[in-house]
Amino acid sequence: MDNVIYKYVNEFNREDIKDLYEDAGWTSYTEDLSKLMGSIEASLMVISAWDKEKLIGLIRVVGDGITIIYIQDILVLDSYKRKGIGTKLLKDILDKYSKVRQKVLLTEDAEETRGFYESNGFVSCDKGVTVAFAKLG
Repeated sequence: MDNVIYKYVNEFNREDIKDLYEDAGWTSYTEDLSKLMGSIEASLMVISAWDKEKLIGLIRVVGDGITIIYIQDILVLDSYKRKGIGTKLLKDILDKYSKVRQKVLLTEDAEETRGFYESNGFVSCDKGVTVAFAKLG
């Protein structure tokens, strides 16, 4: 989309963040909005996508930025999906951290999600030579 503006900032209006995360169905994040806002502000890098004054997408990274990055969140408003915004956000992060060996993310195992990440060069741990472990909660 030609009218989308990308910003490297980590401070946002609470309602913009709430709307974006709830649109994605990530309501467990918005139950404690202060905690979510703090986690965004503490991120290694955040890139956001805007249509004029409307927040339409966001990617955030945690890690040391030298040996590992963890892509914590990548969201695009449903009404803006399939327009290249998520790909642009991900590409910008991967370009910024091109020298980092480990680029990690955990996400739901849905066909659309799997296809998005595989088309962007990621290999699922269930198909590669690595194993992933997570302890949630």
